[in-house]
Amino acid sequence: MGITSSLVNTFKTELLKGLHSFDTSGATPAGNVFKIALYSNSTTIDTTTAAYGGPSNELAATGGYSTGGNTLTNTGVGVSTVTSFTDFSDTSWTSASFTARGCLIYNSSTVTGLTTNAAVCGITFGGDKTVSSGTFTIQFPTNDASDAIIRITS
Repeated sequence: MGITSSLVNTFKTELLKGLHSFDTSGATPAGNVFKIALYSNSTTIDTTTAAYGGPSNELAATGGYSTGGNTLTNTGVGVSTVTSFTDFSDTSWTSASFTARGCLIYNSSTVTGLTTNAAVCGITFGGDKTVSSGTFTIQFPTNDASDAIIRITS
């Protein structure tokens, strides 16, 4: 039991089937809508998590958090010699009062052949992170081949 930082198995298969698009919202065609939901320390998110709604113990819709989490802004897709990558802009919850242990990024777009709210990856925060009447921010890494949150390397 716990939250691990990893791409989920179903995402890797769905990606090869062309069911996820990480194009930015202004691209043609526009990319899918990705969201991030926060979870407590008593849930399991790992490579077998298939969809948002599968893990229990999402934070309650109180204290600045809304069930389903925040919509993410994709910062684009890039490629280096051997690595393709994508990332998101930082996201925040204001007037927040909660404790989170990790999160799930999922695709909330309706795509033929794609599971509703298909999971992309889980991320552990390495321990409980608590905010009390403040701003809770998830800072994503630089969108490059060495740091981006999603990287595919040969």
